[in-house]
Amino acid sequence: MQKRCKGNRDLLPQDMESFRKVEEAFRSSCLKWGYEEIRTPTLEYLHLFTCTGTLTPSMLGRVYSFLDWDGWSGERVVLRPDATIPTARLYVESLAQDSPVKLFYVENIFSFEETGKESRERWQFGAEMLGSTSPSADVELIMLAQEVLRKLEINESILYLSHAGLIRSLLRELGLEPAEQNRIFDQVMDGKASEVMKTLAKGNPQIKDSLSLLFDLSGTSPGFIQNVKATMIRDFPRLEPAMDDFLAIAQLLTDMGCVYQVDMALGKGFEYYTGVIFRFQVGSQKLGGGGRYDDLVPLLGGGSVAACGFALDLDPLVALSSSLEQSKPMILVRTEPPGRIDKVVFETADLLRRAGYRADLDQGYTGTTKHRWILSIRGERGKPGFVLTNQLSGKTTELDSMSEILGILQVANATKTGPA
Repeated sequence: MQKRCKGNRDLLPQDMESFRKVEEAFRSSCLKWGYEEIRTPTLEYLHLFTCTGTLTPSMLGRVYSFLDWDGWSGERVVLRPDATIPTARLYVESLAQDSPVKLFYVENIFSFEETGKESRERWQFGAEMLGSTSPSADVELIMLAQEVLRKLEINESILYLSHAGLIRSLLRELGLEPAEQNRIFDQVMDGKASEVMKTLAKGNPQIKDSLSLLFDLSGTSPGFIQNVKATMIRDFPRLEPAMDDFLAIAQLLTDMGCVYQVDMALGKGFEYYTGVIFRFQVGSQKLGGGGRYDDLVPLLGGGSVAACGFALDLDPLVALSSSLEQSKPMILVRTEPPGRIDKVVFETADLLRRAGYRADLDQGYTGTTKHRWILSIRGERGKPGFVLTNQLSGKTTELDSMSEILGILQVANATKTGPA
């Protein structure tokens, strides 16, 4: 028996139904908010990710990379490990004349995991805004993501906020060389903030206090950020622009009634963030997140274009969503006795589909089927009779017309007497 590749999985019919329902919730929100859909290639050149230095070393070590031969000259390509960088490339190549540009996508991304026990392919639902420097753009994306979560009735999610610009500014203020700044920032983004604090603070109480103040920053209102700002800019005045940006975003979120928690070490895996970073989480389960990445488009040759975005992961959304109800019940349409499919059967099934039901023609099912209802057609072609069977209750009803059939189905669907 042939097996699928390790670390990958098949999406079965029930998985695809959940996929489409999450996708519909996401797509409908994005379209209503003015975003337009794109799709980038699964294969991208490796140098798209390496030339900009936009992935941390730990993530670059997990990309699927191979040579794509083209005559005698071969380019190394990757299965995209991230969807934001290809979106930025697409913008530079095709949409740079427009500003701002609001885009969204539903795409799979790939990362190598040695044991094969974890998924090496993940589906993401992402939105990006290119061309706006306003803090309100960051808030818009957060509000859009929250709307999707509300549609899926994921009501226990917590919004965490951080700010990469603050971390970068502090590292510059500490007088570190650029290479050392990047190395330490990578460590912070990989979740090693406590180790960084210990290393940098050795023998320097002022640095220790500043690092502790920043990385221990927490709270649920702009007041916490304002208090930290008042303390830190006395020693590091050039942190003020980043502090003001963070404060403006937090204040607008508060004004909009959004609840959040500040946590400064959120950007694990990516180093292209330059401003606010946010994450949605339920308990220890990450649902997705995003942030501002104003340096990415310039690194790709697109000029000074600010950008921000987010992505939500399919699997936790499906697992946590309480609103992924089944579609209207599936109905098996057959003749009695079985075996004959004629014009009446096709016409009956068509009328059911027009009414919004899923009508499946019986092409030889045996035994008990998964259909909620079975509609058997009896009699002659000129005047057929119908028998509607509810497979959950076993109740059988003889009917003379489609209007009677639709009436029973409508009542049953409205009262939700059982699964589809």
